[in-house]
Amino acid sequence: MSSHEAMLRQRKIIEDIRKFKQVRVNALAADFGVSAVTIRNDLDELAGQGLLRRTHGGAVEASPVRLEHAIEVSSQENAAAKQAIGHAAANLIRSGDTIILDVGSTTTELAKALPDTLQDVTVVTNGLNIALLLERHPGITVIVTGGTLRALQHSLVNPYATRILQEINADKAFLGCNGVDVTRGFTNTNVHEADIKHTMTQAARSVIFLADSSKIGHTSTARIAPLNVADELITDEYVSPEHVQALQANGLKVSIAF
Repeated sequence: MSSHEAMLRQRKIIEDIRKFKQVRVNALAADFGVSAVTIRNDLDELAGQGLLRRTHGGAVEASPVRLEHAIEVSSQENAAAKQAIGHAAANLIRSGDTIILDVGSTTTELAKALPDTLQDVTVVTNGLNIALLLERHPGITVIVTGGTLRALQHSLVNPYATRILQEINADKAFLGCNGVDVTRGFTNTNVHEADIKHTMTQAARSVIFLADSSKIGHTSTARIAPLNVADELITDEYVSPEHVQALQANGLKVSIAF
C-alpha cells in the first residue's frame, strides 16, 4: 500500500478521533478495508507524533498539554508537523526584512529553515538557542532582547525583556503558543512568556502564529492575544476541518503546511 494512501487514511483517523473522541481498531479496519495490523501501525505512528493516545483495542484523543516541557522534549513532539510549519513560515521572509522570532520548538524549526540566500535580514529574538542557530548566517543580524533567563525554554523574559521590543518596528513577528481557541484566542502555558509574546504582537506590522494541530481548539493558562491580532495562523495537515472553519469564520487566515 502506498505512503499516499497511508497518509490519507491517517488524516481521516485524526478527523474521526477529534469528532468522536475515540476510535476502535476493528471498526477502522472494516471502514478502510485493511487489516487490523495496518490500523495498529497507523495508530502507533500517530501516537508517536502526539496526535492521539493509544488504548487497548483503539485510541482516544490526546490530552491537551497543561504542563510545560523543556524545549528539548517539546521539539520531539509532532516533530514532522513543526518542521513543515517552520518551512512554510520561512518562505514568508524576504531579504531586507526585520523580523521578531519568538522562543519555541516550532519557531526554532523556522530558524533552521531560513535559506543562506537571504540578505540584510534582522532577527530580534528572546530565544538563546535561536540566536546561536543564526549567529553564523551570512545574511542575518541577530538582536537578543535581553532579560531574565528561563532555562527550561532558553528564553529571556521580564524583568527587562520588553525594553528592546518597545523600540522595534518589525515587518513580521512569528510567535508560538500552546493554545488556539475561537473564544479565548491565543494562549500560552507560561505567564511570563505570554507577556513577552503580547509585547511582540505590538512591535510588528504583521503577526503570524505558528501552532501544530494538537494546539488548535485548546486553551492554556495565560492569554497572549485575541484572534483579531493575528494576520495568519500556520498549522499542519492534521488540523480538524471544523476548527479551521470556525477560525476562518472569525476572520483568521489559516494556512496549512504539508
